[in-house]
Amino acid sequence: MADNKRGKHSFVLPQMPVITAWASVAGKKEGQGPLAQSFDVISGDTYFGQKTWEQAEKQMQKIALDTLIDKAGVTRQQIGLVFSGDLLNQCIGSSFTLRNTGIPHIGLYGACSTMAEGLLMASMAVCGGFSDKVIALTSSHFASSERQYRFPLGYGGQRTPTAQWTVTGAGAALVCSAGKGPRIESCTIGTVTDLGIKDANNMGAAMAPAAYDTIRAHLEDLHRAPEDYDLIVTGDLGQLGKDALLELAKREGVYLGGRLADCGTLVYDAVKQDVHSGGSGCGCSAITLCGHLLGQLQSGKLGKILFCGTGALLSPTSTQQGLPIPGVCHAVSIVGGSV
Repeated sequence: MADNKRGKHSFVLPQMPVITAWASVAGKKEGQGPLAQSFDVISGDTYFGQKTWEQAEKQMQKIALDTLIDKAGVTRQQIGLVFSGDLLNQCIGSSFTLRNTGIPHIGLYGACSTMAEGLLMASMAVCGGFSDKVIALTSSHFASSERQYRFPLGYGGQRTPTAQWTVTGAGAALVCSAGKGPRIESCTIGTVTDLGIKDANNMGAAMAPAAYDTIRAHLEDLHRAPEDYDLIVTGDLGQLGKDALLELAKREGVYLGGRLADCGTLVYDAVKQDVHSGGSGCGCSAITLCGHLLGQLQSGKLGKILFCGTGALLSPTSTQQGLPIPGVCHAVSIVGGSV
């Protein structure tokens, strides 16, 4: 019996898993932004001591994993499972990070929705009694993403006004069956949505419909309103995508204004930093959540948030073939430690 299912897309977690520790690793540009004080590690070296951008991304994940384990006061042997993914082909950032660690690993690919997807899966594993300690982990790197999805940096290609800046960063969260910290109380699994957007430099527009579909499904399935949350946070729509989401919701009589935030607009200073439409990438929502938002929940500055990871499910091959960009969004409701 699916006793915890609500509606078609959502489920509740009666024994709410606890996020007992979290860690964030940020690059140089992210360390110059408004959330810098909330990051555990900021590196001035975008190579992170490695020879390539891809190896740098692997190193970021390793630092995030090690920092999390150290902050949590646990050993690798006590970690039951890791859900992780990234933007690199075959998710090599994640698999190279977890190799030879002895930690059971399930790889994920949800593009930039991976942090929310990981938390969702981790909460199911913990609440289902399959593990007491599960980690959700993800990363992205500006240079590796540019090389894979757009143009190598050496080409000096001109970025369009709708383009977003892929965040160089990695985030990790430890989800446990018991302990102190913010708790995951419900989740909504998104559907893949495709409205025909083909511009790989305007991913906010491609993801906004998926974000609205998931937020609407969450509110309907659980009989809630936007006012039930202090903040509804999307992953990385950027400013244009955020505006599109607000308009989509308004057309159907749902007013998110004043409660909607986007990690892509929080992580950078739009005036001082040239990021065009804002931030993107798996690391965007990961370091914003694991640096800033969970700290706000822990301190009581926020009581309840709906964390909505958004992902553009494109590949270099699909873009080269002129195919549209499907989007997906997964939502995780998190309540503060004192709630």
